Amino acid sequence: PLMWRDKAETWRLAERLGGAALVELIRMESHSCYLGERAVLHPWGYGCGHCPACELRARGWEQYARG
Repeated sequence: PLMWRDKAETWRLAERLGGAALVELIRMESHSCYLGERAVLHPWGYGCGHCPACELRARGWEQYARG
């Protein structure tokens, strides 16, 4: 069966697999912004902060960061 994870669960999975170093690598090196924005660094990573991809990633990061 397929397993679906929301963005917070994906961040938690990264932490379980590779610890804080993997989470930081993903935060700093991966990119999902539809506009390709890489000038602004948010707590969840680079992006415009307004497109659907950035909003989804930001919400997932907030849920993950709350624990």
